[in-house]
Amino acid sequence: MGISIGKAAERAGLSVHTLRYYEKEGLLPFVDRTPSGTRCFKESDFEGLAMIHCLKNTGMTIRDIHEFVRWSMEGDATLQKRLDMFLAQKKEIEARIEEFQRYLDKIGYKIDYYENAVRIAKQDPA
Repeated sequence: MGISIGKAAERAGLSVHTLRYYEKEGLLPFVDRTPSGTRCFKESDFEGLAMIHCLKNTGMTIRDIHEFVRWSMEGDATLQKRLDMFLAQKKEIEARIEEFQRYLDKIGYKIDYYENAVRIAKQDPA
């Protein structure tokens, strides 16, 4: 017997709504259903869910995630396509990290400025 959608959502750290959305978008073809249509998650499904969630959180589009899932279901014939997709996603993430580092540096500069201004203001109350 599999795991219900509620328990699967809880275990995956996602909402039931999110799992239903992923399924509607075709991202969960690996999840079985009972004859009555109830979703039945298996232990092996959680690795797929974690990867989908990771890709979504790194900014990959649902369309691209769907393509990745489809390629994964096709097997080894798509290994190069999947590798290329992950290399491109890594490059995008690295660029965003560099951009956020510049923002962090700018904010750090302002923190230093205001800490110094507060320190001076406390020493010389006008």
